[in-house]
Amino acid sequence: MGGLADRVGITPANLAVLKNDRAKAVRFTTLAALREVLRCQPGVLLRWEAEDASGE
Repeated sequence: MGGLADRVGITPANLAVLKNDRAKAVRFTTLAALREVLRCQPGVLLRWEAEDASGE
């Protein structure tokens, strides 16, 4: 995973946060770099989840 993080320009720890669905936000520049390195569309990397009834 360190090689991918280097190519994207983020730390391996931040890449792990993204990979493990713990990110609260992602920068557009990071998303664009991931998309370019992985040669995919943003929709492959993102998914939308509705908030639960408590608004969290």
